[in-house]
Amino acid sequence: MTRLRSDLVWIPTFAILVAFAVPWPLWGVDRVAAGLPVWIWWHVAWLGLCAGLFALFVRSGAWERGMGRRAGTDAVAADSAAADTVATDSAAVDGATSRDPSEPTGGDRR
Repeated sequence: MTRLRSDLVWIPTFAILVAFAVPWPLWGVDRVAAGLPVWIWWHVAWLGLCAGLFALFVRSGAWERGMGRRAGTDAVAADSAAADTVATDSAAVDGATSRDPSEPTGGDRR
């Protein structure tokens, strides 16, 4: 399959995941398994399936293409640059709000 075709396969895949997130086949069923209602087990299994499919989605490179990034670009370098910016900004904020510990705090702290 071409990249575009393989990316388009994800649209109905995620539509099906959303449609069956609600346990329609178990509507009105009162059965219990291992002490919990069966619909709870449906959600546990469904969340596992969603996590697995999302991992495949990301590994296929469709996430990067969908976000406008080329697959295989150095995301670590971009994340590192973003982290440096955040660290610099938070250091500036900390410097602006730091106080002398010997100053009174406005309340009795016994």
